[in-house]
Amino acid sequence: MLELSRITKSYGARRVLDDVGFTVADGRVTGFVGGNGAGKTTTMRIVLGVLARDAGTVTLGGAAVTAADRRRFGYMPEERGLYPKMKVLEHIVYLARLHGFSKTDATTRATALLEELGLGERLDDHVETLSLGNQQRAQIAAALVHEPRILILDEPFSGLDPIAVDVVAGVLQARAAQGVGVLFSSHQLDVVERLCDDLVIIAGGTIRAAGTRDGLRAAHASRRYELVSAGDAGWLRAEPGVEVLDFDGGYALFDADSDATVQRVLQRAVASGDVASFAPRHPSLAQIFKEVIQ
Repeated sequence: MLELSRITKSYGARRVLDDVGFTVADGRVTGFVGGNGAGKTTTMRIVLGVLARDAGTVTLGGAAVTAADRRRFGYMPEERGLYPKMKVLEHIVYLARLHGFSKTDATTRATALLEELGLGERLDDHVETLSLGNQQRAQIAAALVHEPRILILDEPFSGLDPIAVDVVAGVLQARAAQGVGVLFSSHQLDVVERLCDDLVIIAGGTIRAAGTRDGLRAAHASRRYELVSAGDAGWLRAEPGVEVLDFDGGYALFDADSDATVQRVLQRAVASGDVASFAPRHPSLAQIFKEVIQ
């Protein structure tokens, strides 16, 4: 497990990170969410040792992260950093060789990875001829080819079409299933919500929320419920303490002012006819994000 604790960083009088702390668990995908300038990239660069922190610790498995540990990290920066004149397979093989793999092993690994990322037909193309989305896939391959223990990706879904998003998401989930700890930042909150096990929300250099996806949704849930029944649910409009937000015959979305009101509504719904479902409506990540950064 990668753990950050009480990380601070300042540039002159401007503090860009203030007491930042969270964990990236082995075998789990952690989404790192925040607006432009929130501190995501700075935090990642401190984890990688590219930037020095002013205070705090970065540990792996309870011990301070070493240079040897960082060689087992995979990193994809937001800025594209591939050599444009190299061929795609040649480039990824070259990077694998830098990590100590033989030419045969590097070629085997690079080929399989590029095919997994949907670039199997572009192996002999020069990087500069690829679309921006395919360059992004190649850059993800560069971060993965040495089989990292920790994977850190800065905006990996930028420039990808929906099909490519699904491909890359599947690759990240497969690595997590193999025990890799995955940390990635993204502005695409719908992708983060769908993909991540854990979430970290940062704003103004401070962590505003962190936890499991379902835990955060439950913690920020209001008394908003969906009722689906066989009968007409129009009676809800006259219920004290209920505000109906959406209604269509047997379907109703409503807010309740108390748990007692929720129980009363459920009892009446059951008494009024067949109830297909009665469940809380959990907030989306976008709603939680807006709430915690205000």
